[in-house]
Amino acid sequence: MRASKKTSSRPKLRSKKDGYALRCFACKETYAIDDYGKFYRCKACGNLLEVKRTGGLKKTRDAGSRLGVWKYLDLIPLWNEKNIISLSEGGTNLVECKNLANLLGLKSLYVKFEGQNPTGSFKDRGMTVGISKAVELGFNTVMCASTGNTSASLAAYSARANLHCIVLVPKGKIAMGKIAQAIAYGAEIIQVDGNFDDSLRVASEICESNHEILLLNSLNPFRIEGQKTTSFELVEQLSGRIPDYVVLPVGNGGNITSIWKGFSEILENGLEDIVGPHRGSKAPRIIGVQAEGAAPIARAFMAGRFDSIHPVMNPHTEASAINIGSPVSWMKALAAIRDSRGSADYVSDEEIFTAQKLLASKEGLFVEPASATPIAYLSKIARIGERSNEYERIKTSTVVCITTGNGLKDPNALLKDVSPASLRTIPADAKSLETVLVNN
Repeated sequence: MRASKKTSSRPKLRSKKDGYALRCFACKETYAIDDYGKFYRCKACGNLLEVKRTGGLKKTRDAGSRLGVWKYLDLIPLWNEKNIISLSEGGTNLVECKNLANLLGLKSLYVKFEGQNPTGSFKDRGMTVGISKAVELGFNTVMCASTGNTSASLAAYSARANLHCIVLVPKGKIAMGKIAQAIAYGAEIIQVDGNFDDSLRVASEICESNHEILLLNSLNPFRIEGQKTTSFELVEQLSGRIPDYVVLPVGNGGNITSIWKGFSEILENGLEDIVGPHRGSKAPRIIGVQAEGAAPIARAFMAGRFDSIHPVMNPHTEASAINIGSPVSWMKALAAIRDSRGSADYVSDEEIFTAQKLLASKEGLFVEPASATPIAYLSKIARIGERSNEYERIKTSTVVCITTGNGLKDPNALLKDVSPASLRTIPADAKSLETVLVNN
Protein backbone atom coordinates (compact mmCIF):
# COMPACT_ATOMS: atom_id res chain seq x y z
CA MET A 1 0.00 0.00 0.00
CA ARG A 2 1.41 3.39 -0.98
CA ALA A 3 0.90 5.91 1.78
CA SER A 4 3.78 8.36 1.80
CA LYS A 5 3.13 11.98 2.63
CA LYS A 6 4.58 14.99 0.87
CA THR A 7 5.21 18.42 2.29
CA SER A 8 3.43 21.34 0.65
CA SER A 9 5.47 24.50 0.12
CA ARG A 10 2.65 26.48 -1.46
CA PRO A 11 1.95 29.89 0.10
CA LYS A 12 -1.13 30.29 2.29
CA LEU A 13 -3.43 33.28 2.68
CA ARG A 14 -3.05 33.78 6.42
CA SER A 15 -5.82 36.36 6.74
CA LYS A 16 -8.39 33.87 5.48
CA LYS A 17 -6.96 30.96 7.47
CA ASP A 18 -7.23 32.92 10.71
CA GLY A 19 -10.97 33.24 10.14
CA TYR A 20 -11.72 29.52 10.46
CA ALA A 21 -11.41 26.73 13.02
CA LEU A 22 -12.49 23.15 13.53
CA ARG A 23 -15.16 22.91 16.21
CA CYS A 24 -16.78 19.94 17.89
CA PHE A 25 -20.44 19.82 16.96
CA ALA A 26 -21.38 18.66 20.46
CA CYS A 27 -19.10 20.19 23.12
CA LYS A 28 -17.85 23.14 20.99
CA GLU A 29 -14.15 22.47 21.67
CA THR A 30 -12.06 24.09 18.92
CA TYR A 31 -8.94 22.96 17.04
CA ALA A 32 -6.59 24.30 14.38
CA ILE A 33 -8.25 23.67 11.06
CA ASP A 34 -5.18 22.35 9.25
CA ASP A 35 -4.61 19.68 11.91
CA TYR A 36 -7.45 17.70 10.38
CA GLY A 37 -6.29 14.26 9.30
CA LYS A 38 -4.19 13.88 12.44
CA PHE A 39 -7.53 13.16 14.13
CA TYR A 40 -11.13 12.87 12.90
CA ARG A 41 -13.22 13.41 16.00
CA CYS A 42 -13.24 15.72 18.99
CA LYS A 43 -10.43 14.78 21.38
CA ALA A 44 -12.57 15.83 24.34
CA CYS A 45 -15.84 14.00 23.70
CA GLY A 46 -15.41 11.94 20.53
CA ASN A 47 -18.10 13.64 18.48
CA LEU A 48 -17.90 14.92 14.90
CA LEU A 49 -16.12 18.12 13.90
CA GLU A 50 -17.38 20.99 11.76
CA VAL A 51 -15.79 23.98 10.07
CA LYS A 52 -16.70 27.18 11.85
CA ARG A 53 -15.94 30.72 10.77
CA THR A 54 -14.30 32.62 13.64
CA GLY A 55 -13.73 35.97 11.96
CA GLY A 56 -15.39 38.30 9.50
CA LEU A 57 -15.68 37.48 5.84
CA LYS A 58 -12.94 38.97 3.69
CA LYS A 59 -13.94 39.17 0.05
CA THR A 60 -10.91 38.48 -2.14
CA ARG A 61 -12.25 38.46 -5.72
CA ASP A 62 -15.23 38.88 -7.99
CA ALA A 63 -17.72 36.15 -7.08
CA GLY A 64 -19.12 36.29 -10.60
CA SER A 65 -15.85 35.19 -12.17
CA ARG A 66 -16.61 31.47 -11.65
CA LEU A 67 -19.51 29.07 -11.94
CA GLY A 68 -20.40 26.13 -9.72
CA VAL A 69 -18.91 25.26 -6.34
CA TRP A 70 -15.79 27.42 -6.64
CA LYS A 71 -17.83 30.51 -7.34
CA TYR A 72 -18.10 30.53 -3.53
CA LEU A 73 -14.38 30.22 -2.82
CA ASP A 74 -14.59 33.01 -0.25
CA LEU A 75 -16.92 30.83 1.83
CA ILE A 76 -14.74 27.69 1.64
CA PRO A 77 -11.68 27.10 3.90
CA LEU A 78 -9.08 26.61 1.19
CA TRP A 79 -6.15 28.99 1.47
CA ASN A 80 -4.60 28.86 -1.98
CA GLU A 81 -6.52 28.73 -5.27
CA LYS A 82 -3.66 26.77 -6.85
CA ASN A 83 -4.78 23.77 -4.78
CA ILE A 84 -8.24 23.61 -6.36
CA ILE A 85 -8.99 20.25 -7.98
CA SER A 86 -12.13 20.68 -10.06
CA LEU A 87 -14.16 18.93 -12.74
CA SER A 88 -16.57 21.89 -13.12
CA GLU A 89 -19.00 20.59 -10.52
CA GLY A 90 -22.05 22.45 -9.26
CA GLY A 91 -24.23 24.83 -11.24
CA THR A 92 -26.87 22.10 -11.64
CA ASN A 93 -30.31 22.89 -13.00
CA LEU A 94 -33.27 23.83 -10.85
CA VAL A 95 -36.28 22.46 -12.74
CA GLU A 96 -39.80 23.69 -12.09
CA CYS A 97 -42.05 20.61 -12.14
CA LYS A 98 -45.52 21.92 -13.03
CA ASN A 99 -46.89 18.57 -14.22
CA LEU A 100 -45.98 16.85 -10.98
CA ALA A 101 -47.13 19.80 -8.89
CA ASN A 102 -50.57 19.65 -10.50
CA LEU A 103 -50.75 15.89 -9.97
CA LEU A 104 -49.85 16.20 -6.28
CA GLY A 105 -51.93 19.31 -5.63
CA LEU A 106 -48.95 21.54 -4.87
CA LYS A 107 -48.66 25.24 -5.57
CA SER A 108 -44.96 25.27 -6.48
CA LEU A 109 -42.53 22.36 -6.89
CA TYR A 110 -38.91 22.42 -8.03
CA VAL A 111 -36.28 19.71 -8.41
CA LYS A 112 -32.59 20.49 -7.98
CA PHE A 113 -31.08 17.86 -10.31
CA GLU A 114 -27.72 16.97 -8.77
CA GLY A 115 -27.34 14.09 -11.21
CA GLN A 116 -25.86 16.66 -13.61
CA ASN A 117 -22.60 16.77 -11.65
CA PRO A 118 -19.49 15.31 -13.37
CA THR A 119 -19.74 11.79 -11.93
CA GLY A 120 -23.53 11.89 -11.77
CA SER A 121 -24.18 12.71 -8.11
CA PHE A 122 -24.11 15.46 -5.49
CA LYS A 123 -20.99 13.90 -3.96
CA ASP A 124 -18.86 15.86 -6.43
CA ARG A 125 -19.64 19.12 -4.61
CA GLY A 126 -18.06 17.85 -1.42
CA MET A 127 -15.32 15.87 -3.10
CA THR A 128 -13.87 18.82 -5.02
CA VAL A 129 -13.31 20.58 -1.68
CA GLY A 130 -12.24 17.43 0.16
CA ILE A 131 -9.61 16.52 -2.45
CA SER A 132 -8.45 20.13 -2.81
CA LYS A 133 -7.90 20.25 0.95
CA ALA A 134 -6.11 16.89 0.84
CA VAL A 135 -3.69 18.40 -1.69
CA GLU A 136 -3.26 21.51 0.44
CA LEU A 137 -2.54 19.42 3.55
CA GLY A 138 0.02 17.35 1.66
CA PHE A 139 -1.69 13.95 1.43
CA ASN A 140 -1.15 11.70 -1.55
CA THR A 141 -3.37 8.78 -0.45
CA VAL A 142 -7.10 9.02 0.27
CA MET A 143 -9.71 6.48 1.32
CA CYS A 144 -13.46 6.10 1.67
CA ALA A 145 -16.13 3.52 2.42
CA SER A 146 -19.00 3.69 -0.03
CA THR A 147 -22.31 2.33 -1.25
CA GLY A 148 -21.37 3.64 -4.69
CA ASN A 149 -21.59 7.37 -5.34
CA THR A 150 -18.81 8.36 -2.96
CA SER A 151 -16.48 5.79 -4.49
CA ALA A 152 -17.11 7.07 -8.00
CA SER A 153 -16.61 10.69 -6.96
CA LEU A 154 -13.50 10.11 -4.85
CA ALA A 155 -11.93 8.02 -7.61
CA ALA A 156 -12.56 10.70 -10.24
CA TYR A 157 -11.17 13.60 -8.20
CA SER A 158 -8.22 11.52 -7.03
CA ALA A 159 -7.39 10.75 -10.65
CA ARG A 160 -7.57 14.47 -11.45
CA ALA A 161 -5.22 15.25 -8.53
CA ASN A 162 -2.94 12.26 -9.20
CA LEU A 163 -3.61 10.82 -5.73
CA HIS A 164 -3.76 7.15 -4.75
CA CYS A 165 -7.41 6.25 -4.07
CA ILE A 166 -8.55 3.32 -1.93
CA VAL A 167 -12.25 2.42 -1.84
CA LEU A 168 -13.93 -0.02 0.55
CA VAL A 169 -17.33 -1.33 -0.60
CA PRO A 170 -19.78 -3.73 1.06
CA LYS A 171 -19.60 -7.05 -0.78
CA GLY A 172 -22.49 -7.52 -3.20
CA LYS A 173 -24.33 -4.37 -2.05
CA ILE A 174 -23.22 -1.74 -4.57
CA ALA A 175 -24.77 -0.80 -7.93
CA MET A 176 -22.58 -2.00 -10.78
CA GLY A 177 -22.90 1.31 -12.62
CA LYS A 178 -21.16 2.99 -9.70
CA ILE A 179 -18.44 0.40 -9.25
CA ALA A 180 -17.77 0.64 -13.00
CA GLN A 181 -16.95 4.32 -12.53
CA ALA A 182 -14.51 3.64 -9.70
CA ILE A 183 -12.80 0.98 -11.82
CA ALA A 184 -12.55 3.31 -14.80
CA TYR A 185 -11.03 6.10 -12.68
CA GLY A 186 -8.32 3.72 -11.44
CA ALA A 187 -9.26 3.31 -7.78
CA GLU A 188 -7.97 0.44 -5.67
CA ILE A 189 -11.24 -1.32 -4.78
CA ILE A 190 -11.53 -3.66 -1.79
CA GLN A 191 -14.72 -5.51 -0.86
CA VAL A 192 -15.65 -5.85 2.81
CA ASP A 193 -17.64 -8.89 3.86
CA GLY A 194 -20.31 -6.85 5.62
CA ASN A 195 -22.52 -3.80 5.11
CA PHE A 196 -21.65 -0.12 4.64
CA ASP A 197 -21.37 0.49 8.37
CA ASP A 198 -18.77 -2.28 8.62
CA SER A 199 -16.86 -0.79 5.69
CA LEU A 200 -16.80 2.68 7.26
CA ARG A 201 -15.68 1.28 10.60
CA VAL A 202 -12.73 -0.48 8.97
CA ALA A 203 -11.79 2.60 6.91
CA SER A 204 -12.00 4.84 9.97
CA GLU A 205 -9.79 2.56 12.06
CA ILE A 206 -7.10 2.50 9.36
CA CYS A 207 -7.10 6.27 8.79
CA GLU A 208 -7.11 7.06 12.50
CA SER A 209 -4.02 4.92 13.00
CA ASN A 210 -2.24 5.83 9.74
CA HIS A 211 -2.10 9.61 9.49
CA GLU A 212 -0.74 9.47 5.95
CA ILE A 213 -4.12 8.36 4.55
CA LEU A 214 -6.94 10.92 4.60
CA LEU A 215 -10.48 9.64 5.16
CA LEU A 216 -12.97 11.33 2.84
CA ASN A 217 -16.37 10.10 3.94
CA SER A 218 -19.05 12.62 4.87
CA LEU A 219 -17.74 12.90 8.43
CA ASN A 220 -14.93 14.90 6.79
CA PRO A 221 -16.04 18.52 7.42
CA PHE A 222 -14.48 19.80 4.18
CA ARG A 223 -16.93 17.63 2.24
CA ILE A 224 -19.77 19.50 3.97
CA GLU A 225 -18.20 22.83 2.96
CA GLY A 226 -18.55 21.89 -0.70
CA GLN A 227 -22.03 20.47 -0.42
CA LYS A 228 -23.40 23.56 1.33
CA THR A 229 -23.07 25.42 -1.99
CA THR A 230 -26.31 23.72 -3.10
CA SER A 231 -28.17 26.11 -0.80
CA PHE A 232 -26.32 29.13 -2.19
CA GLU A 233 -27.27 28.15 -5.74
CA LEU A 234 -30.89 27.56 -4.81
CA VAL A 235 -31.30 31.10 -3.52
CA GLU A 236 -29.70 32.54 -6.64
CA GLN A 237 -31.76 30.33 -8.97
CA LEU A 238 -34.95 31.39 -7.20
CA SER A 239 -34.01 35.05 -7.79
CA GLY A 240 -33.27 35.68 -4.14
CA ARG A 241 -36.19 33.76 -2.68
CA ILE A 242 -35.59 31.26 0.10
CA PRO A 243 -37.85 28.23 -0.43
CA ASP A 244 -40.37 27.27 2.23
CA TYR A 245 -39.39 23.59 2.21
CA VAL A 246 -36.38 21.58 1.09
CA VAL A 247 -36.96 17.82 0.88
CA LEU A 248 -34.06 15.42 0.39
CA PRO A 249 -32.94 11.80 0.83
CA VAL A 250 -31.03 10.89 3.97
CA GLY A 251 -28.48 8.10 4.26
CA ASN A 252 -25.37 8.88 6.28
CA GLY A 253 -26.67 12.37 7.13
CA GLY A 254 -23.98 14.50 5.48
CA ASN A 255 -26.10 16.15 2.80
CA ILE A 256 -28.94 17.27 5.08
CA THR A 257 -26.25 18.68 7.37
CA SER A 258 -24.68 20.63 4.52
CA ILE A 259 -27.98 21.98 3.15
CA TRP A 260 -28.87 23.37 6.55
CA LYS A 261 -25.36 24.78 7.04
CA GLY A 262 -25.63 26.64 3.73
CA PHE A 263 -28.94 28.29 4.59
CA SER A 264 -27.74 29.09 8.10
CA GLU A 265 -24.70 30.90 6.71
CA ILE A 266 -26.87 32.90 4.32
CA LEU A 267 -29.11 34.11 7.13
CA GLU A 268 -26.48 34.52 9.87
CA ASN A 269 -23.70 36.20 7.94
CA GLY A 270 -25.39 38.36 5.32
CA LEU A 271 -23.76 37.01 2.18
CA GLU A 272 -25.30 39.36 -0.37
CA ASP A 273 -21.91 40.24 -1.88
CA ILE A 274 -21.25 36.63 -2.80
CA VAL A 275 -24.54 34.73 -2.86
CA GLY A 276 -26.54 37.73 -4.05
CA PRO A 277 -29.47 39.57 -2.46
CA HIS A 278 -32.12 37.43 -0.80
CA ARG A 279 -35.61 38.15 0.42
CA GLY A 280 -37.02 36.91 3.68
CA SER A 281 -35.46 36.10 7.01
CA LYS A 282 -36.70 32.55 7.59
CA ALA A 283 -34.77 29.45 6.69
CA PRO A 284 -36.64 26.66 4.92
CA ARG A 285 -38.07 23.73 6.80
CA ILE A 286 -35.81 20.76 6.04
CA ILE A 287 -37.49 17.38 5.53
CA GLY A 288 -35.30 14.29 5.51
CA VAL A 289 -36.64 11.13 3.88
CA GLN A 290 -35.27 7.64 4.43
CA ALA A 291 -36.10 4.19 3.10
CA GLU A 292 -38.31 2.16 5.43
CA GLY A 293 -35.70 -0.58 5.83
CA ALA A 294 -32.93 1.86 6.79
CA ALA A 295 -34.59 4.67 8.71
CA PRO A 296 -32.96 5.24 12.12
CA ILE A 297 -33.01 9.04 11.80
CA ALA A 298 -36.65 9.21 10.69
CA ARG A 299 -37.72 6.84 13.46
CA ALA A 300 -35.82 8.87 16.08
CA PHE A 301 -37.56 12.04 14.92
CA MET A 302 -40.97 10.36 14.92
CA ALA A 303 -40.32 9.18 18.48
CA GLY A 304 -39.38 12.73 19.54
CA ARG A 305 -35.71 11.86 20.10
CA PHE A 306 -32.92 14.22 19.03
CA ASP A 307 -30.17 12.95 21.33
CA SER A 308 -29.87 9.36 20.07
CA ILE A 309 -30.83 6.87 17.38
CA HIS A 310 -31.35 3.13 17.38
CA PRO A 311 -29.09 1.81 14.59
CA VAL A 312 -30.51 -0.72 12.16
CA MET A 313 -28.24 -3.75 12.38
CA ASN A 314 -29.22 -5.24 9.01
CA PRO A 315 -30.50 -2.37 6.87
CA HIS A 316 -32.21 -3.29 3.62
CA THR A 317 -33.49 -1.19 0.76
CA GLU A 318 -33.08 -1.48 -3.00
CA ALA A 319 -32.24 2.24 -2.93
CA SER A 320 -28.60 1.29 -2.35
CA ALA A 321 -27.28 4.84 -1.91
CA ILE A 322 -29.16 5.19 1.39
CA ASN A 323 -28.89 1.60 2.62
CA ILE A 324 -27.19 2.72 5.83
CA GLY A 325 -28.26 1.56 9.26
CA SER A 326 -25.84 3.49 11.48
CA PRO A 327 -25.43 6.97 9.96
CA VAL A 328 -22.30 8.68 11.22
CA SER A 329 -23.79 12.20 10.99
CA TRP A 330 -27.06 11.36 12.76
CA MET A 331 -26.57 14.06 15.41
CA LYS A 332 -26.01 16.77 12.83
CA ALA A 333 -28.93 15.52 10.71
CA LEU A 334 -31.39 15.57 13.61
CA ALA A 335 -30.13 19.01 14.64
CA ALA A 336 -30.77 20.30 11.08
CA ILE A 337 -34.32 18.95 11.21
CA ARG A 338 -34.97 20.37 14.68
CA ASP A 339 -33.37 23.78 14.11
CA SER A 340 -35.15 24.29 10.77
CA ARG A 341 -38.52 23.33 12.29
CA GLY A 342 -38.58 20.51 9.76
CA SER A 343 -39.43 16.83 9.92
CA ALA A 344 -38.40 13.35 8.82
CA ASP A 345 -40.25 10.36 7.45
CA TYR A 346 -39.65 7.07 5.63
CA VAL A 347 -41.09 5.51 2.49
CA SER A 348 -41.24 1.93 1.23
CA ASP A 349 -39.20 0.61 -1.68
CA GLU A 350 -42.43 0.24 -3.65
CA GLU A 351 -43.19 3.93 -3.09
CA ILE A 352 -39.63 4.82 -4.09
CA PHE A 353 -39.74 2.98 -7.43
CA THR A 354 -43.21 4.35 -8.20
CA ALA A 355 -41.92 7.86 -7.55
CA GLN A 356 -38.83 7.25 -9.69
CA LYS A 357 -41.05 6.35 -12.67
CA LEU A 358 -43.43 9.20 -11.91
CA LEU A 359 -40.70 11.86 -11.97
CA ALA A 360 -39.30 10.46 -15.20
CA SER A 361 -42.63 10.08 -16.99
CA LYS A 362 -44.09 13.43 -15.89
CA GLU A 363 -41.02 15.67 -15.96
CA GLY A 364 -38.34 13.88 -17.99
CA LEU A 365 -35.98 13.61 -15.02
CA PHE A 366 -34.43 10.17 -14.50
CA VAL A 367 -32.94 9.80 -11.03
CA GLU A 368 -31.53 6.87 -9.10
CA PRO A 369 -33.89 5.20 -6.59
CA ALA A 370 -32.56 6.99 -3.49
CA SER A 371 -33.10 10.33 -5.22
CA ALA A 372 -36.78 9.55 -5.69
CA THR A 373 -37.47 9.45 -1.95
CA PRO A 374 -38.50 13.15 -1.76
CA ILE A 375 -41.08 12.60 -4.52
CA ALA A 376 -42.21 9.39 -2.79
CA TYR A 377 -42.69 11.37 0.42
CA LEU A 378 -44.73 14.10 -1.30
CA SER A 379 -46.85 11.45 -3.00
CA LYS A 380 -47.39 9.73 0.34
CA ILE A 381 -48.64 12.82 2.17
CA ALA A 382 -50.70 13.87 -0.87
CA ARG A 383 -52.55 10.54 -0.66
CA ILE A 384 -53.25 11.19 3.00
CA GLY A 385 -54.45 14.67 2.06
CA GLU A 386 -56.27 16.66 4.70
CA ARG A 387 -55.37 14.08 7.35
CA SER A 388 -51.74 15.20 7.03
CA ASN A 389 -50.88 18.48 8.75
CA GLU A 390 -47.61 18.57 6.80
CA TYR A 391 -49.41 18.31 3.46
CA GLU A 392 -51.77 21.14 4.38
CA ARG A 393 -48.74 23.39 4.93
CA ILE A 394 -46.71 22.14 1.99
CA LYS A 395 -49.40 22.35 -0.68
CA THR A 396 -49.44 26.17 -0.61
CA SER A 397 -45.67 26.56 -0.28
CA THR A 398 -42.57 26.69 -2.48
CA VAL A 399 -41.02 23.21 -2.26
CA VAL A 400 -37.61 22.17 -3.55
CA CYS A 401 -36.65 18.50 -3.80
CA ILE A 402 -32.97 17.60 -3.96
CA THR A 403 -32.45 14.62 -6.27
CA THR A 404 -28.97 13.45 -5.50
CA GLY A 405 -28.00 11.07 -8.32
CA ASN A 406 -28.56 10.28 -11.99
CA GLY A 407 -30.81 7.34 -12.86
CA LEU A 408 -28.10 5.76 -15.01
CA LYS A 409 -26.06 5.20 -11.85
CA ASP A 410 -28.38 2.39 -10.73
CA PRO A 411 -30.78 1.17 -13.46
CA ASN A 412 -30.77 -2.50 -12.43
CA ALA A 413 -33.77 -2.39 -10.10
CA LEU A 414 -35.86 -0.66 -12.75
CA LEU A 415 -34.83 -3.23 -15.38
CA LYS A 416 -35.09 -6.43 -13.34
CA ASP A 417 -38.38 -7.44 -15.02
CA VAL A 418 -37.38 -6.12 -18.46
CA SER A 419 -35.72 -8.16 -21.22
CA PRO A 420 -35.73 -8.01 -25.03
CA ALA A 421 -38.34 -10.78 -24.97
CA SER A 422 -40.66 -8.66 -22.79
CA LEU A 423 -40.70 -5.76 -25.26
CA ARG A 424 -43.18 -5.66 -28.12
CA THR A 425 -41.74 -6.82 -31.45
CA ILE A 426 -43.18 -6.34 -34.95
CA PRO A 427 -42.10 -7.41 -38.44
CA ALA A 428 -39.91 -4.90 -40.30
CA ASP A 429 -42.70 -3.23 -42.33
CA ALA A 430 -44.77 -0.10 -41.90
CA LYS A 431 -48.10 -1.93 -42.18
CA SER A 432 -47.37 -3.91 -39.02
CA LEU A 433 -46.50 -0.73 -37.16
CA GLU A 434 -49.65 0.94 -38.44
CA THR A 435 -51.74 -1.97 -37.14
CA VAL A 436 -50.19 -1.67 -33.70
CA LEU A 437 -50.74 2.10 -33.58
CA VAL A 438 -54.38 1.80 -34.65
CA ASN A 439 -55.09 -0.88 -32.04
CA ASN A 440 -53.55 1.28 -29.34
